[in-house]
Amino acid sequence: MKIAMSGSTGFVGSYLKAVFAEKGWLVVPLLRADFVQGVAAVHAKIEGCSAVVNLAGAPIAARWTKAHKKALYESRVPLTQKIAAAMHGLERRPAVFISASGVGIYPSGGPWNEDDGECPDDFLGRLAWDWEQAALEARSAGVRTAVFRFGVVLGRGGGALAKMLPLFRLGLGGVIGTGMQPVSWVHIADLARAISAAIEDTSFGGVYNLCAPQPTTNAGLTRALAAALNRPAFLPVPAFAVKLAFGEGACVLLDGQIAVPKRLTDAGFRFQYQRIDDALADLLSD
Repeated sequence: MKIAMSGSTGFVGSYLKAVFAEKGWLVVPLLRADFVQGVAAVHAKIEGCSAVVNLAGAPIAARWTKAHKKALYESRVPLTQKIAAAMHGLERRPAVFISASGVGIYPSGGPWNEDDGECPDDFLGRLAWDWEQAALEARSAGVRTAVFRFGVVLGRGGGALAKMLPLFRLGLGGVIGTGMQPVSWVHIADLARAISAAIEDTSFGGVYNLCAPQPTTNAGLTRALAAALNRPAFLPVPAFAVKLAFGEGACVLLDGQIAVPKRLTDAGFRFQYQRIDDALADLLSD
């Protein structure tokens, strides 16, 4: 099976490539240069592929300058629009299009499942909404489409965990702000299993929350990480310091959503890692 993939060199994309390789699936990278050249170049890359996986996007956890907000939007929405447009006119269209999104499409708090239609009127909410609508346009080309709203992805060698580990290993970790903000998360192995299932199982379609059924809080994540490392974690990061460092982007760290994977569990998908303690024990084992 050939799978076209945007974001194939990123943290999640690199992991998925390795999982797909074990299955004997070949990944055809959709590169930045392909999108710069336009729909025709993307069309040529997708031709003959059985599936397309769209993971591209500039990092959310950063200082949201005007330039970075533009990069966040353009690396997601127009890029996804080009993929969807490229589906049309193919002699053999992909059987499935899978696109990433995020739980930031929900307001702070929760719990929220896929049936909840409320979307916050802020930059992150509008970004996720436009991103998803761009992906769902692939259905007009007759392509089965699944959108996965990622929680915080936990895995070795990248993502949120890689940013947290250096300080926590030194015993310098601590809660961010009040620590009470919800954290919906997913072990990268479960993420890969869900995406693989959506590629192979034709019943998958529409929007799914891709996060463990037992969310935590920032304080819960802090305690679990400190315990897994056998280190103290008593140096909190005050909210004002986060706002100074990240500006408007501080909302990613100071707010949070409780997203429930209702549609995945209803479909019979079972998460291997449901508790944050078990996920971190696995990821930090030798």
